[in-house]
Amino acid sequence: MKTIIICGVGGQGIILASDILSDVLMEAGFDVKKSEVHGMSQRGGDVITTIRYGEKIYSPIVGEDSADLILAFEKLEALRTLKYLRKDGTMLINDYRWDPIPVATGTMEYPEEEILPKIREKTKHIQTVDALAKAKELGNIKVVNLYLLGLLAKELGLEKSLWAAMISRRVPPKAKEVNLKAFDQGYGEVRS
Repeated sequence: MKTIIICGVGGQGIILASDILSDVLMEAGFDVKKSEVHGMSQRGGDVITTIRYGEKIYSPIVGEDSADLILAFEKLEALRTLKYLRKDGTMLINDYRWDPIPVATGTMEYPEEEILPKIREKTKHIQTVDALAKAKELGNIKVVNLYLLGLLAKELGLEKSLWAAMISRRVPPKAKEVNLKAFDQGYGEVRS
């Protein structure tokens, strides 16, 4: 059994990414259970999905110190979700900052300097990327999620053609080409 968490803030395409991931895993023959929490996500609130897969999965519930991999679409959300990562699990982080309301209103400070050191206390398996810059290079900032999904896909080692088929099925036809390009770029990203 493996556990993956995808986290970030509302509007980043986390639900679509987790739907594609779940579809790929099912198509690859795994039993898959998915859970999502997206309460105030339309206002930039946190969004988290958990995906558990294996031969037979009974629940999508994830306990602390049990996720094998976390894909974080935003740095502070990476830190918030860190408690779920198992010791020496893998964390893929988009080097993107979204100021939550307390930071935006000046009542709190964004803990910029604390994020990566705290994550490194738990695992050395970290990769950070600037997915927004990659999406801008492709001419569409809405494909950040597919670029990040490409990074995740490379980690999982599943057949690349499965990913292309599920992306083609899930994204609008007019956005298919740019989404597949974003995925391919993420998939080809060299691990640092």
